[in-house]
Amino acid sequence: MEKVIVGISGGVDSAVSAYLLKEEGYDVEGLFMRNWDATLNNDINGNPTLNNNICPQEQDYNDALELCQMLNIPLHRVDFIKEYWDYVFTYFLEELKKGRTPNPDLLCNKYIKFDLFKKEAKKLGANKIATGHYARLENGRLLRGVDINKDQTYFLAQLTPDQLKDVLFPIGNITKPEVRKIAEEQKLNVAKKKDSTGICFIGERHYQEFVQNYLKPNPGDILNVETLEIIGRHNGLMNYTIGQRRNTGISGFNERHYVCGKDIEKNILYIAFGDTNTYLMSDECILENVNLISSTHPTFCTAKFRYRGEDIEVQIEYLENNEMRVIYRNGAKAVTPGQFCVLYLGEECIGSGIIKEIKKDGKKLWYL
Repeated sequence: MEKVIVGISGGVDSAVSAYLLKEEGYDVEGLFMRNWDATLNNDINGNPTLNNNICPQEQDYNDALELCQMLNIPLHRVDFIKEYWDYVFTYFLEELKKGRTPNPDLLCNKYIKFDLFKKEAKKLGANKIATGHYARLENGRLLRGVDINKDQTYFLAQLTPDQLKDVLFPIGNITKPEVRKIAEEQKLNVAKKKDSTGICFIGERHYQEFVQNYLKPNPGDILNVETLEIIGRHNGLMNYTIGQRRNTGISGFNERHYVCGKDIEKNILYIAFGDTNTYLMSDECILENVNLISSTHPTFCTAKFRYRGEDIEVQIEYLENNEMRVIYRNGAKAVTPGQFCVLYLGEECIGSGIIKEIKKDGKKLWYL
């Protein structure tokens, strides 16, 4: 009987994954990862942001433990706090310092869940590991999950083919409503538990307050991108994202406006007024740290520039130094430095890279 170690998070997706594998006859055990020190979850005044005196991470562990008792499977626990800080959180802070918009979830999968976790599972005698991701694997190909609204291949796009070996995605072939239904039918304790949202180590806390615990605010000028007139002050470029609109962190202006650029050296935030997206549009970008999962290397495919973004038809050119040129002649809105561009060939996720530089009509956008 093959032993499968399931990453049990305390949520419904990993719970149903463990249940389904046990039903299929696998020897199933759970492994809970502790990746963040909950004592660091303080607000801007240094007060712990705990709920009913139990931090969310510990509540997740308690839920995971109760689940495994219900399923009659062992639950192991491992701490990757130092490794998470070194490989994921440090990257997150460094990207913010550069004025970019990082996505640490992809790095967490690359360095923690499908590396350190996998090694720990092997120590426990696992033949395979499993997670509750909405994705599929067929003959080594990483395919989108059947539920297009929950597909999570975007977050797996920095994995290598070797990391995807001996991996199972038990819920990749079913939808989220079906997962909930199974959990309710089996009376699993997490059947109605709310899904976690946002960046894992920030959770439900206020983003700016959390970041200011680690990066000192550096106020600077806000400029009108068209007139270059100084029209206000920002409280640190790390707090703003390209495409961010009024009422989401930019205040003091009655007319509709949005963030369209940043100058790190001069500490300037550029905004544009009106409803047009002129200053958010681009037609090509350069990717760095390109990771190719598939042995297929097409010149035409589709790309997502953010997790919830639409699939955009692109042409790609393979460059030196692990870089790639991505051309999207019909244009795309708010392609953002630091975010991941994930590439697809139909249902298959073929790889990804970090957006380094953005261009329009052959020229680099000066305000980015």
